[in-house]
Parts: sequence; structure tokens; C-alpha cells
Amino acid sequence: MSGLCLLHSTLLVEYIMNRKQQDMNLETQIAQALLHIGAVGFCVENPITFTSGMKAPVYVDNRVFPFWPEQWRVVIEGFQQKIQEEKIEFDVIAGVETAGIPHSSALAYALQKPSLFVRKKPKEHGTKSKIEGGNVKGKKVLLIEDLITTGGSSLAGVEALRQEGAKVDDCIVIVSYGFPEAKEAFEKNQCRIHTLTSFEAILKEAEKLAKISSKDKESIQSWMQNPHEWRN
Repeated sequence: MSGLCLLHSTLLVEYIMNRKQQDMNLETQIAQALLHIGAVGFCVENPITFTSGMKAPVYVDNRVFPFWPEQWRVVIEGFQQKIQEEKIEFDVIAGVETAGIPHSSALAYALQKPSLFVRKKPKEHGTKSKIEGGNVKGKKVLLIEDLITTGGSSLAGVEALRQEGAKVDDCIVIVSYGFPEAKEAFEKNQCRIHTLTSFEAILKEAEKLAKISSKDKESIQSWMQNPHEWRN
């Protein structure tokens, strides 16, 4: 094959792949990215225990994304797409330490927006503020999170920003477990949650890729419906 033909063939393959990516919905793109980099762990037989004490047959570690730039780009572009789709207006982008900071910083850089982060606890010296990076008084702040379980740490970030005079109406998260208590907590605090993907989308793609069996999928779905009383 000549060099010109090889070039045309390569460009054709890239075009087809790009078209497939464009035709794929955002939920599926993010789910595939998570699975490709091994960010989702399935542990039905040996459930892990969250900090809250809740046992879980599945977990997500979004902190590995920066190690996989191609897949991380899908996430950052996904945030941008969600902002456009939901017509979210904001002045500043914030991330909650530590897992939310890389994503909020990369997104802010891509959009050329001011960026800051929210500490989980006030620093013990200086101003003892939870907000690091700039003054948010009178600013509309978009909160970026990597994962929402019950929503406690995210809403603590919302509250910290509001105490400093910020207006916080929206939080975009890569993935949420979809627990009703998190939804109710955000509604109570008048903050909208926007997710890039869902656990249903992740489970669907994981089953397609033979990463989980139908039985394991059913067990995880059972846990999602009643996580506090789930038994392996």
C-alpha cells in the first residue's frame, strides 16, 4: 500500500471512530471511559465498606482519570457539554478537596474561568477559611464533584461557599450512586445535581464487556435500591 493510500486509510478509520463517538450519548461515553481505565471495581463476593459504614458491592475511583489523558478528556468535554445542555450560568468553578480538584481545575482552564477549591475542614492557621483561591462574595459558583454517595461532603462544600457570600445553584458530578437520600438532600438545599453518567449505564456497559455477570448485575441493582439493608 502506498504512503498516500495508507494515510487515507488512517484518516478514514479516525473519521469513523470520531463519528461513532459523536453518535454515542454522553452517559455511555463516560461509562465506557470509567470501565476502560479500571475506575469501577466490582466486589459482589467481597463487598467494601464506605466511610459511613455502608457495605457496597461496587465502587468508583475517579482519581485515576488524570493518569489516562484520553479518557479524562472525555470527562472534561462531558462537563462542557452538560453546561451547554443545561444552560448553566456561572462566574467561578469550584471543586471539593481532594478528588474534585483536578476535574474542576481542568474544566476551569479549558473554559478560561476562575477556579478555586473548598476544604473539607478549615485550615488551622491564617484566615482559617475553607475557601482557597479567591473571593466568591456575590459570585455565582458552579461546583464540580467526582462522585456523590449520600451527598454530605458535596453539600458541605455548597454551604461553605454560601457562607462566604457565593450563589451556588448547580453541582455537576461525574457519577452518582443515585440514592434517594442524596437527591432529597440536594433538593432540600436548593441545589441541582447534574450527572455525566449513571450506574445503570455503567452496569449495562460492564455486562456488554463481560466485566460482570447477569447475577452480579442483579445483586448490584438490588444494593442500589436498598443500600442500607443490602446483604451479599
